[in-house]
Amino acid sequence: MSKLIVSDIDVKGQRVLTRVDFNVPLENGQVANDKRMRAALPTINNILDRGGRLILMSHLGRPKGQRVSEMSLSPCVPVLEKLIGRPVRFAQECIGPEVEKAVDSLSSGQVLLLENLRFHKGETDNDETFSKALASLADVYVNDAFGTAHRAHASTVGVTKFIAIGAMGFLIEKEITYLGDALKEPERPFVAVLGGAKISGKIDVIENLLPKVDRLLVGGGMAFTFVKAKGMQIGSSLLESDKVELAGSLLEKGGKKLVLPEDCLSTDRFDFSKREIGKLTESAIDAIPASHTALDIGPLSVVRFKGLLKNAKTIVWNGPMGVFEIEATSGGTVEMAKALAEATKNGATTIIGGGDSAAAVEKAGLADQMTHISTGGGASLEFLEGKVLPGVAALSDR
Repeated sequence: MSKLIVSDIDVKGQRVLTRVDFNVPLENGQVANDKRMRAALPTINNILDRGGRLILMSHLGRPKGQRVSEMSLSPCVPVLEKLIGRPVRFAQECIGPEVEKAVDSLSSGQVLLLENLRFHKGETDNDETFSKALASLADVYVNDAFGTAHRAHASTVGVTKFIAIGAMGFLIEKEITYLGDALKEPERPFVAVLGGAKISGKIDVIENLLPKVDRLLVGGGMAFTFVKAKGMQIGSSLLESDKVELAGSLLEKGGKKLVLPEDCLSTDRFDFSKREIGKLTESAIDAIPASHTALDIGPLSVVRFKGLLKNAKTIVWNGPMGVFEIEATSGGTVEMAKALAEATKNGATTIIGGGDSAAAVEKAGLADQMTHISTGGGASLEFLEGKVLPGVAALSDR
C-alpha cells in the first residue's frame, strides 16, 4: 500500500476533512438503507476516538449543481448519531463563512456533516475555486469514498492540491487490498464471472483479466454478442452488432479460458418496464427460436458454471447472469450467488464487484457469506480494468 492510510496520520486537534459515500436511498425523507454509512464507521470512529475534529462531506443523488431539498444530506444526521453514539452537527452549506464558523467551533472528538457537495456545479467540474474553498476547512484530508474514487471531482482530487496531507480511509484500503490481491497474487484456481447487459462496458475488464484468470465465465445479455461471433443464431436476444468482431477476437485470445453458456431461458414476449414476461423455454445456446429473447442462463449452464467454481480459490464476480430483477429470470444469478457462498465456506476468497452483482447477492440473502462486497460498482469495474483511480492516485505517498 504505497499511499498514506488514516492510521498513519496524527489527527489529534486537527481539522480532518473526510470524503465519505453517504449517497444513500431516501424514502419519505428518511434513510431507507444505511449500509454505505455503516461502511464508513471504522474511519469515522478512528478519527473521533483519536481526537480529530471531523468534517464529513458527501454527495447524494444527481442534483446537477442545483439546491434540491429532496437530496439534502440532513436525513443522515439522526442515523449517524445513532451509529456513532455522539451528537452530529449539520451545516446547511458545504462552503462559505457559516461553514467556516461551524468548523472553527468544533472541539476534538466532535463531528460536522456538510450539505450535499453536488448542490454546487464546482464539485463535478473539479473547479479550482470550489476545491480551494473546501480545502480551507481542513488541516488534513481523508478519502474513504471508494464509490467515487474513479471520479476526478473537487472533493476527491481538486481538494488534494491545496492540503498537504491526504490519506485513504479504511474502506478504500480494504477495497484496494481485496481487489488488488485478486489481480496481483490470486490463490488459484482464479475464476472470474462476468455478466450484465453489454459487452461494451466490460471489454477492458475482459482484456485485463484474461491473462490473469484460469477461467472467465460469461453470462447475462453480453454473452449473446459472443454467441453471435461464433456464427450462431440468437433470435432477438440482446446484441451489440458493432462489437461482434471484437467478441470474436476475444474468443480467439481466450481459448478454453473463456466459457460461454450452453443453454438459456428464452421467451417470445418480454416487457421489462411492466415486468411482463411470456412463457419461458429452455433452449440450447445454438438453437434459440427466431422470435425469442434470451433472459437468463439455463440449467445446463448453471451446472457447468457451478462445477468450475467448486474448486476455485479466488473468485471475482461482476454482473448478473440474466434479468435478475424479475423472479422468473433470476435463477441463474441466484445460483451463482449460492455457488460463491459455498466456495467461501470451502475457503475461497470471493469478491463481488458492486453494482448489480452486489444487489443480486443482497436480494438472494447471501451478502454475509461473501468475503468482500465492493461498495463501488463503477470504481471496482475500473480497478478490474487495470485503470488508476484518480481519487486514490491524488493521495499522499507513504
